[in-house]
Amino acid sequence: MQQSNRYIIIFTLIMTIVVGGSLALVSQLLAPAQKKSIEFDTKSQILKAVMDISDVDDILSTYDSRIESLVVNVNGEEVTSTDKGPVVAENIDVAREYKKDYKDRLYPVFKFMNKENPNQVEAYIMPVYGAGLWDKIWGFVALKSDLETVAGVSFAHKAETPGLGARISSDEIQSRYQGKKIYNESDRFVSVTMVKGESGGGDASISNFDDKPHQVDGLSGATMTANGVNEMLKKYLDYYQKYFERVKSQGV
Repeated sequence: MQQSNRYIIIFTLIMTIVVGGSLALVSQLLAPAQKKSIEFDTKSQILKAVMDISDVDDILSTYDSRIESLVVNVNGEEVTSTDKGPVVAENIDVAREYKKDYKDRLYPVFKFMNKENPNQVEAYIMPVYGAGLWDKIWGFVALKSDLETVAGVSFAHKAETPGLGARISSDEIQSRYQGKKIYNESDRFVSVTMVKGESGGGDASISNFDDKPHQVDGLSGATMTANGVNEMLKKYLDYYQKYFERVKSQGV
């Protein structure tokens, strides 16, 4: 039997309300779990820049006991609040900040404290964000207390090519950055550059660059991703230069 237009419209409206309401309810119920998952993933990436850790409980307890955080602006000044309220480093959305002019962004800093001496900073960990070949890339860079030597990095990506650019998230690639320097002999900031091409991979990629403190081996077949990583590191570490200067001069 053919239904009237009125019946069809009413039925459609009712189904829209029911389905829409159900989706909204599910989204609301899942929101706390999603927020907790994102929080855990961020803490995991932060710690991965300075240590090998995977157990959920260990990550959470280690973060709570050894990480102190703050937020600074591009002038190196600590920011504790804005017109929107208090500022918390863990709540800063780096992807959202990336869309702003660099002068207007908030820059989180995560201090990794010594286990035996909670007042001693072992490393400073900073988020980095940029563009790879296909989509966004991001991560964290840890500098030792001298704010010159790379203690480690943790990179991630959204859509880089498997087996090529996607390798930036592997331990093999990230380990190449350990011990590299971000300043040259004249104390000028130069960052760390991933070169074009790859000299064998594995141990060869480490040993062949032992005498190159500002370079790491490249990614075979993924030059554009490597360029994206280079630009990301140079820009973001440069944004923190005023903060680094303040720490070195004031010890804060």
